[in-house]
Amino acid sequence: MKLAAGSTALRNSPAPQAAFSPAKRHAGGGRPPRCAHSAFWGPECGSCCSDLSWGNLRIPGLPLELSNTAVLHQMRRDQVTDTCRANSAMSRKRRVLTPNDLKHLVVDEDHELIYCYVPKVACTNWKRLMMVLTGRGKYSDPMEIPANEAHVSANLKTLNQYSIPEINHRLKSYMKFLFVREPFERLVSAYRNKFTQKYNTSFHKRYGTKIIKRQRKNATQEALRKGDDVKFEEFVAYLIDPHTQREEPFNEHWQTVYSLCHPCHIHYDLVGKYETLEEDSNYVLQLAGVGSYLKFPTYAKSTRTTDEMTTEFFQNISSEHQTQLYEVYKLDFLMFNYSVPSYLKLE
Repeated sequence: MKLAAGSTALRNSPAPQAAFSPAKRHAGGGRPPRCAHSAFWGPECGSCCSDLSWGNLRIPGLPLELSNTAVLHQMRRDQVTDTCRANSAMSRKRRVLTPNDLKHLVVDEDHELIYCYVPKVACTNWKRLMMVLTGRGKYSDPMEIPANEAHVSANLKTLNQYSIPEINHRLKSYMKFLFVREPFERLVSAYRNKFTQKYNTSFHKRYGTKIIKRQRKNATQEALRKGDDVKFEEFVAYLIDPHTQREEPFNEHWQTVYSLCHPCHIHYDLVGKYETLEEDSNYVLQLAGVGSYLKFPTYAKSTRTTDEMTTEFFQNISSEHQTQLYEVYKLDFLMFNYSVPSYLKLE
C-alpha cells in the first residue's frame, strides 16, 4: 500500500488553524500558529500569514533573534525546494512513498513533532530528547539516558507504525524537522566509528569482510575472516562500486540524507545543521513549546570528526574516486547548501 507523501497531502487539504493565539508566539511559550494554507508554523509560513513583517525581519511577539532565525530556516527550506525542482529526475525517482520509507521518522504525539534522524548527526542526543518528550515524566534529564538505550527501537515510535490515514494526518499537521551535516565529514565520521573501533565487530563481520573480499587484492585469510582493518580507500571504492547498491541499500550510517528522510517528498519545517547544532536544536525546542525547561545537551566531544580530519582522509583518494564519490552524495551537498570541499580534486 502506498501513501501520499507530505507534499501531496498538504497540497490537497489546508492544515487546520491552531488553538494558539498570536500573543503566545514567544520562546518557550507555546508553538506559533499554523498557517491556514501552508505546511509551516507561524514564523516559517511566508506570505500566507498577514501579521508577519519581513521588511525589518521582525515578527510581532517574537524576539528579534528568533525572527532572524525564522528567516534563516526559510532560506534553508527554499534551498531544498529549489534543489528538488532542479534535480527532479534524480531526487524524485518515485512519486509516492511507502510506510517502509518512514522508518527514520520519530513521532512525538504529545508535542506534535516528527524528527527524521540521520546517523552521525547528533542523533543519539536527539533520540534522548525525544525519549524525554514522549516519556510523560519517565525521564527529565536526557543525558541520564544511556546511549545504547536511545537506540533501542522499541523506545520510540516511528511513522511507519501508523495506518496510511494516520501517517498523512501527521505529515500534514505535525512540525517536521531533521538535522544534516557536511556529507564527507559525516562519511569519515561513520568510517572512523564503524571500521576503526575494535568493539564494532558486528560491522566488521557484516561489511568489513565484504569490503576486503571485493576491494583488496591478495587479502590474508585473517583479514577476510575478521574484516577489522578496512582502509578508507577500500571503503570509498566499495561505496562507488555500482554493484554495492544493486546488491542492497547503503547502511543508514552512510546512506544519503535524501534517501533516509525524503526531503523532496516530505516538506520539513526546519532543517537544522550540525555546524549550528545547539542553536538550531534549542530553536526547535522553543517552537515545540518546551524551550523553557528543556535544552539540547552540550558537552565537548574530543573525538569528533573535524574538517581537518576529513581533509587528511581524502589525501589518498584518487581524483577519479573523489569525483565518483561526490556524485553519490551530490544531492546532499546541493540540497543543504554545502560547497564542494576545497581539498577535492574533481575530474
